Amino acid sequence: MDTAFIIETIVKIVVILLIFSALAGIGTYFERKILAFMQRRLGPMYVGPFGLLQVAADGVKLFTKEDIIPTGVVAKIFKIAPVITAATAFMAAAAIPFLPTFTVFGYTVHPIVADINVGVLYVLGVMAIGLYGPLLGGLASANKFALISTARAASVFISYEVITGLSLLAPLMMVGSFSLIDFNNYQVDNGWLLFSQPLAFILFWIAAFAETGRTPFHLVANDHELIDGFGTEYSGMRWGLFFIGEYANMFFISFVMALLFCGGFGDGSVAGALALLGKVAFFFFVFLWVRAAWPDIRPDQLMWLCWKVLMPLAVINIVITGFVMMF
Repeated sequence: MDTAFIIETIVKIVVILLIFSALAGIGTYFERKILAFMQRRLGPMYVGPFGLLQVAADGVKLFTKEDIIPTGVVAKIFKIAPVITAATAFMAAAAIPFLPTFTVFGYTVHPIVADINVGVLYVLGVMAIGLYGPLLGGLASANKFALISTARAASVFISYEVITGLSLLAPLMMVGSFSLIDFNNYQVDNGWLLFSQPLAFILFWIAAFAETGRTPFHLVANDHELIDGFGTEYSGMRWGLFFIGEYANMFFISFVMALLFCGGFGDGSVAGALALLGKVAFFFFVFLWVRAAWPDIRPDQLMWLCWKVLMPLAVINIVITGFVMMF
């Protein structure tokens, strides 16, 4: 294997880990500020100018706080659960093209770790595996709130994952590929899939809120009902790994939505790259906006919505797309 390729791959992995770990912390700052603005509060103000150093203060707290393993937990599973959440979040990033190909000092850089021909399937599959983190964390804890959280997790996971897969079948039929780069190139020639597959886009976006555990589907770690759900007995950096995984997933699913439905980075120009980052920022902002404006629904309401409303709509969309492509 080419040495330059190995070095480039290692560098890309390290860059992704560093950037998105940092963005997880920075994302909390923007979330606090946006929620504060929408709720007529100030948010972080005192640690550094405009509260910017609050991110560093939180990081120091997480790294230095005592790592407590409570009595009665299944220790090995309790310890590994946060790692599953964080690791799978970053593993999913391997098949996402974060920017178009560019050249530096005559060397062509491909801002994707692995351009595999089943990229969409890989990303969604690895993200789904990450859901075992909260599930195992709750089961391994000796806490009734964590156990209730796990029961909710099981009902939520089997509901929205079906919608995630079905919502993408119609766009996949049109593009004829699982590669995210092929999705981008298809939209350069045929226009955004958002306009030709609006229902699929809406269904996938709704499923993305459940995928990331965000309001109105914040049922697994619902703090006003279950304290912190599966994370109730976690402390220090083990809790931080759950936190990093959640925010990293928000950024990664935003990239996936932009690439699948909103034209991605277009023709690969600088304007296209900036447009992609702007789309990702918009989707991330909407995650925060919905949290400020929308209440959490009950688990039975989520299952009703997924199985009786969203799934039939997804199937109808697939059938209609098939007939249109035939004729």
